[in-house]
Amino acid sequence: MSSPPNPVVAPSHILALLDRLHKESTTQEAALGTYLGTPDGFDDLMRDKFIALDQDKCQFVYQLARATGARNVAEVGTSFGVSTIYLALAVGSNIKTSGGGEGTVIATEKEATKAEKARRYWKEAGEELVTRHVDLREGDLLETLKENVPILDLVLIDIWAPVALPALKLLEPKMRSGAVVLVDNSISSAARYAELLAHLRSPANGYTNLTLPYSKGLEMSIKL
Repeated sequence: MSSPPNPVVAPSHILALLDRLHKESTTQEAALGTYLGTPDGFDDLMRDKFIALDQDKCQFVYQLARATGARNVAEVGTSFGVSTIYLALAVGSNIKTSGGGEGTVIATEKEATKAEKARRYWKEAGEELVTRHVDLREGDLLETLKENVPILDLVLIDIWAPVALPALKLLEPKMRSGAVVLVDNSISSAARYAELLAHLRSPANGYTNLTLPYSKGLEMSIKL
């Protein structure tokens, strides 16, 4: 049986890097097992853990960003920067195919050690295709996202649940009509994300919503 197609257009060294990082993430996630569902001490447990957005989800995010021509993206919860590479590749390709201009992936990370590792992976991927398109903002994202946010085409949320809804509300004034919001683990962590999902699904807030049947769920919402 042939392997499913990979939509990511990138040099072989970047594709190999992504494969390697996903394997590391899968190994750590399997080792953690049921601890991932334990709220007590969750922050301390995950501080040095490498749990990236699943590879099939990352490929979907890349494909969606290409399809929508996304140039400006906010990633709420960057961690080690794996999904950021996909977003940067998509933004760079969109800029190139549309004849130039500007575009950026705003990456957010509170933990300095994770931010430093993310920078190393982005450097390994390369300045031209990845690093130049990333604006990493370290610290409390509820502060770092207050200013200098362009009109957004796409928002990816993969972060500790209590921060998710305040972060989205902070970004909403900068989201264009038709902007897409993606929320990881919308099935497995539905209870944690209850307030965020309720906000997205309330008719008063102007989104259409779809739960994609990926492992643990991936919510796709479009701002009308």
